Amino acid sequence: MTYTPLNMTSMLVILMLITLGLYYFPHPITLVVIGLIPFALWGIVNFSFYIVLGFVIFSFFRIHEVFPFLEPLKLPLLLALASLFVIFLRTTISQNLHPYWCPQFSFLILFFLLVTLGIPFSSNVSVATKAWTGVYSKIILMTFVIAWMMHKENHFITASRAFIFSGACVGLVALFNKFNNIGLVEGTRVTIGRNIGSLLGDPNDLALVLLYPMAFAIATFLEKSLSKIERLFSFSTFCILLYALLATQSRGGLLGFLAVASIFAYNRIRSKVLLFSGGAISIAILFIVAGISERASGGAAEEGIDESAMGRLYAWEAAWNMALDNPVFGVGISNFYYNYFSYSTHWDGLNHAVHSTWFGVLAESGFVGFILFVSLIVSTLLISLKMLKKVNLEHHSPGIRVAVNAAPAGIIGFIVSGTFLTQGFIWPIYLQVALVIALNRYLHSQNV
Repeated sequence: MTYTPLNMTSMLVILMLITLGLYYFPHPITLVVIGLIPFALWGIVNFSFYIVLGFVIFSFFRIHEVFPFLEPLKLPLLLALASLFVIFLRTTISQNLHPYWCPQFSFLILFFLLVTLGIPFSSNVSVATKAWTGVYSKIILMTFVIAWMMHKENHFITASRAFIFSGACVGLVALFNKFNNIGLVEGTRVTIGRNIGSLLGDPNDLALVLLYPMAFAIATFLEKSLSKIERLFSFSTFCILLYALLATQSRGGLLGFLAVASIFAYNRIRSKVLLFSGGAISIAILFIVAGISERASGGAAEEGIDESAMGRLYAWEAAWNMALDNPVFGVGISNFYYNYFSYSTHWDGLNHAVHSTWFGVLAESGFVGFILFVSLIVSTLLISLKMLKKVNLEHHSPGIRVAVNAAPAGIIGFIVSGTFLTQGFIWPIYLQVALVIALNRYLHSQNV
């Protein structure tokens, strides 16, 4: 075991804590508490990755909304504060957080700066400011932190298992709601926490959350060197996720699932004719099983191009008009909804969401932001595919192989589902970017 000597900053911080503690709480127990502080700090620093991972899990999977009895504990807030404290400790006192840079970070920071600079020019500055301070700035910060902190084999294994387990929890609650007719939209589409205003209260957003862990569940099940129990749990989770995804009746979610499954099938089925014909049949079967035709919007009762599809086309047209009118900064983050009336050629009395990651980014960050965002996604995808093709996975542990196989599937699933789901300024893609960057860095450090 190696010991790092205290630097001057560490000594000053400890002396300051002792002085303040004894001044405000002149009691013998204060010395005991102060004496425990170094051990607490040691634990926080050494288990800092798990604190950050916990914050990501709660933020992305909305665990506190999936299980409302956790809400009074304010776990997302506590984990957020703990994560910031961890970052402070590791950059100032322990000084063992080693930042690095890569092309993806350049695209990410330029896109973030563009979105930030565009806030004063937003059509609704207060909405843009709230979105930036409330969610987006935290996502960008944690993207860097996750990428820099994930540098051990155990980190990738733990993250993969955490994603699978969290996905299983969300999927089970979704199925419970479906079977008990709780929070159904349009009478058939399942949601979670709709009565408390949860992000998962929208079936499309719920489908997105269910889609991400699916790549890890499939990759784990296909990894034959893992234990039978772990593979069985992953297969069970996959079934839960698929059934819950079908219950959302989200067309974007179903296409995203087909994209994820196709990546694994493409690398394992030699006959491409069989692959593509089987894929076409699978699409038809999934849409029938999901009951898409029974939806109140976008179902078989609507003739021609259904109302749901036309609504998306009108929204995409409005997004294009916003970008033409605001080519540099767009209308501002989270401002599409509030600008729909001004830019839509079809007004039905209601503002609508854009229902597309690509058109959403185009409208809210302009053409420059769109180019930077696409560059980030494409470069990340290329890295993930390069790892899959050129890295000799036989020299790595099963856990690393799971992460390497799941990475490109997850990104391609995002690209396909992103055509119909709005996810440009929320967790999924940024989490995947951080994972790919960290995984690529780890593999290079192993020189294989």
